[in-house]
Amino acid sequence: MLDKIDLKKILFLDIETVPEKEHFDELSSYRKELWAQKSAYQRGAEESPEAFYGRSGIWAEFGKIVCISVGYFVAQTEGRNFRIKTFFGDEKQLLIEFKELLDKHFNLRTHVLCAHNGKEFDFPYIARRMIIHSIDLPKSLNLFGKKPWEVPHIDTMHLCRYAI
Repeated sequence: MLDKIDLKKILFLDIETVPEKEHFDELSSYRKELWAQKSAYQRGAEESPEAFYGRSGIWAEFGKIVCISVGYFVAQTEGRNFRIKTFFGDEKQLLIEFKELLDKHFNLRTHVLCAHNGKEFDFPYIARRMIIHSIDLPKSLNLFGKKPWEVPHIDTMHLCRYAI
């Protein structure tokens, strides 16, 4: 399958996330209660919600994206043929700029997104954060009603599992 994909049609990406606030005490009482409920199943009774808050960055509802780094191949010309770009700064703005990249340059049915653990983490996280910021989802992240074989994503973690 992979040998049939044109490398210039793949957008490689990775995101970095952090908790929405640096410290648990900065959350409103409502957000503290939501965090306590959301994290209860993982932290167990012996750990407080406050002590567990450092891990909140892995949940899109309690974290935020601080950067999205992408890489892609371009037609061979003089010089390099692999480009790298990082979107950073205000989360809403970086999501808008990332969406613009997808809409302008990676919007065909033949285009594919690729990330390590992207199907379980990066792609849903980006989509959730876009929804939170009222940003329309780009085609490649709007997966509602799609069958698994219709999803234009490559997950290198899944590829590594089968390579052993």
